Amino acid sequence: MHRKILAAAWAASLLLAVACNDEPADTTTTAESVTDAAGTTDLAGTTAATTAATTAATTVTETAEPIAGVGGTITVPVDFDTIQAAVDAAAPGALILIEPGTYNEAVNVTTDNLTIRGLDRNNVVLDGRLELDNGIRILGANGVAVENITAMNYTRNGFFWTGVDGYRGAYLTAYRTGDYGVYVFDSVNGELEHIYAAGSPDAGLYIGGCFPCNAVIDDAVSEHNGLGYSGTNSGGNLLIVNSVFRNNRAGVVPNSGSYEPCYPERQTTIVGNLVYSNNQDDTPAIDVAILAMGNGILVAGGVLNVIERNLVYDHDKSGIGLVPFLEEDPNDSIPSPDEWATTCADSKLQSLDDPGEGILWDSMQNRVIGNLLEDNRQGDLLVASVGTDVSSLGNCFSGNTFTTSAPDDLQTLAPCDATGSGDWADGAYNIAAWLGEVHPPSVDWQIATLPPLEQQENMPDAATAQAHPATDVPRNIDVAAITVPAKPA
Repeated sequence: MHRKILAAAWAASLLLAVACNDEPADTTTTAESVTDAAGTTDLAGTTAATTAATTAATTVTETAEPIAGVGGTITVPVDFDTIQAAVDAAAPGALILIEPGTYNEAVNVTTDNLTIRGLDRNNVVLDGRLELDNGIRILGANGVAVENITAMNYTRNGFFWTGVDGYRGAYLTAYRTGDYGVYVFDSVNGELEHIYAAGSPDAGLYIGGCFPCNAVIDDAVSEHNGLGYSGTNSGGNLLIVNSVFRNNRAGVVPNSGSYEPCYPERQTTIVGNLVYSNNQDDTPAIDVAILAMGNGILVAGGVLNVIERNLVYDHDKSGIGLVPFLEEDPNDSIPSPDEWATTCADSKLQSLDDPGEGILWDSMQNRVIGNLLEDNRQGDLLVASVGTDVSSLGNCFSGNTFTTSAPDDLQTLAPCDATGSGDWADGAYNIAAWLGEVHPPSVDWQIATLPPLEQQENMPDAATAQAHPATDVPRNIDVAAITVPAKPA
């Protein structure tokens, strides 16, 4: 996203314009040979052979007819040399099993209800060699599950679902990618679980452009990205739970903006996460991630979100911040509260109302309850705006354990389900001060220093489990049973 700064106060909000979608509509898919070795990754993101894996190469079958019907199994490279060839041949409902090896492919999936599964998460490696665009991209194919695979060195995304109803990504590793690690756009009814994502300039994890999303992120680790999580205009039964966001420029950043569909961002539930030390200055990062650096959970123009029982600590700015987002050149006016329940599908049918000038999305009616916060240097809890009375925004804070807030004593000013008291001017936060700060620039994603790629948890029974397309997602999460996570040693 490229915008001019109109004025200093407005520009302070501009830094919160996060994670805009600039994915091209389509690019060429390349499928190349499979290497007969598993790989580990050095700090430059190259692949080194470490474990021999027998891969009996066979000639790619050219027929478009599937070799297996619904429920059948195709094995790569036994039945087909490449993942793309297997995907192209598979009938809906097929299981594609991928043997250990390094696959230099950019795979496009357009068939519904496939299950694409690696036999070993750490040794089934899709490597874009810093040239190919997406590891696995699901284009309008409903119900596709991708499991137990590593994708690395792609110029765009490791794993990407767009325009689908039903998706699941499980036991996935995305490492050193040029845009997002795991990217879900304009898609509903999904689940991302057991994910590791590192080394993306935008976000390690992204769900955007959906309402209601009906989606879950559970047991993810996102580190050394521009943003740990980003979600533009997403929400509605969207849960982010039991996950770790650490050592990114900024941690968890949902935001609103009319430059993508389905605004505003709303009704995201963020519970039971460990969010810490998101001040990392040597990551790849888009401009807004650099400017938003030093925040744990930062809602930028979002509404009706629930943020509960998270452990948030060690941030240069805020632990949990509710702040505005400026959109300088909007496509539409800001929806009024009585329009917040409009579904994404219905909103796409509405005509646009160009306001003719920049608009400010304030964070409104968010509930921040029962979080444990410490050592967030400009405020464990923070709420701010530019030119708007923050007391009128309807955000509330209760049951949090914290030391500092801006304004002072937010839980007295704005308790949830009670009447507040006090002076909102005491300790009011000047968000415009962010504009004058200077942060280290982005590091080229291709060479940025990342944590060594360690062994990640494998999917149990990957070789024997039946095909499981994403037709029963998301699973139910007992949010009430989730507690504040323990601080790591």
